[in-house]
Amino acid sequence: MLIRNARLVAVTEAVPGPVDVRLDGGRVVEVGPALDGPAPAGEGSSYDAGGRWLMPGLWDQHVHLGQWTLASARLDLGPARSSAEAVALVRQRLEEWPDLPVIGWGHRPTAWPDMPTVTDLDAIDTDQPIVLIAGDGHHGWLNTVALHALALPIRDSVVSEAEWFMAYGRLASVLGQDGTGPDAYRRSMEAAAAQGVVGLVDLEFSGGVADWVARWAGGADLLRIRHACYADGLDDVLSRGLRSGDPLATSLPDGGERLTMGPLKIISDGSLNTRTAWCCEPYADKAVPGFEEGQPNQSADELRALLARAAAGGLEVAVHAIGDRAVSEALAAFEETGARGGIEHVQLTTRDDVRRMARLGVRASVQPAHLLDDRDVTERLWPGRAERCFPLRWMLDDGADVVLGSDAPVSPLDPWLAVASAVHRSGDDREPWHPEQSITAREALAASTDGWGTVAAGHPADLVLLDADPLDGASDRDHAARLRSFADHVAVTWVAGETAYTRP
Repeated sequence: MLIRNARLVAVTEAVPGPVDVRLDGGRVVEVGPALDGPAPAGEGSSYDAGGRWLMPGLWDQHVHLGQWTLASARLDLGPARSSAEAVALVRQRLEEWPDLPVIGWGHRPTAWPDMPTVTDLDAIDTDQPIVLIAGDGHHGWLNTVALHALALPIRDSVVSEAEWFMAYGRLASVLGQDGTGPDAYRRSMEAAAAQGVVGLVDLEFSGGVADWVARWAGGADLLRIRHACYADGLDDVLSRGLRSGDPLATSLPDGGERLTMGPLKIISDGSLNTRTAWCCEPYADKAVPGFEEGQPNQSADELRALLARAAAGGLEVAVHAIGDRAVSEALAAFEETGARGGIEHVQLTTRDDVRRMARLGVRASVQPAHLLDDRDVTERLWPGRAERCFPLRWMLDDGADVVLGSDAPVSPLDPWLAVASAVHRSGDDREPWHPEQSITAREALAASTDGWGTVAAGHPADLVLLDADPLDGASDRDHAARLRSFADHVAVTWVAGETAYTRP
């Protein structure tokens, strides 16, 4: 295909004037003004961009795609400000659909006057399972019916961290597929492509290689996908001889080139809202008794053993580390094992560890929209540490490789929101939160395109055409406000040269 008369977004370097872009074999093969030679023959083989703006397609480097796909069918508990309000929302849902299980998402009880209990949900007169998933994904609030259904010990508290992640993988068997078939995944991909997204790193808790191959064969094949495994699936991946970047199924029609093996995902600590992120200093409010600084999910030896196995098998590693102690321990494990990959979240860290990350070549995979949700909680639970939270400016200045994502459904699968949050660290009328850690729109876009800069020959033909230049602005409040709605400017998205989205 030949794309004529496009202006290139200066993600890394400026290219003056309109150019033509020739695609062949899923790659960009030529870029230049008024390219010689006839346009390719055949319907759809020539596209007039009309002077609009062309850039590499966007990537979300941290998605739980199954959970995001389910999100549209879930009860939204984000507005709840107490256990009682959440229970009222569940009652309302059961009044509307009394014969269906309730799956909720989004409650954040850190600031509630009361903590959620099983007793609260058992007071609702129903035989249906009730499963309410916290907004940070780190605990499930269940009624006794659901605890029984998931073969979990009876208790009055929430199911959290490792126990919850294991239970989550059994939800489909208890509650049905609940909209996670190939058609549902395809719809999620179509919505992402409409925002200019061409690729996702899927860090879903459950499922494995065989699940993704079947899903892909069933039609969930619109975008590029990197599938991550967890420790419980590592043996299967290694037995298949899969290394990061390998196609998952060469028997697929396209050779599986767009569905590839991603990293081994390790959750090394908890989260801020559950006060389980592992820190160097105690939490200032309502810390978990006996774990005032949070806690790790593996011993140092266990973490190093996982990294070493992954490295020996040719797998990159994605280590979830939110607290500064967890980040430091993860870096030590990378250094001692020689493993490659990145740290997910890096929500709280030190300048020295940012420099160590750069020195080791460990990638920082950050979800900037989380700072909008965690701003006030951070000031309460980590007082005096906020200047070290989401330190994107430090990371870029010190030479760390930074990539952006959403952690959907914890935050929306919306790359423009991530970019805007990195540029102007505020989601309301308040001034930016520690603006010294802001980055420019150009830097944020560069961190959102999987390492590809301004469109050039040799790039994959994963492109998005925009009505306006997203870099037209001063990387300030007004610019960020425009960026948050920039999905409205997406005209066409191409993946491997094929149209994944075109605006109606």
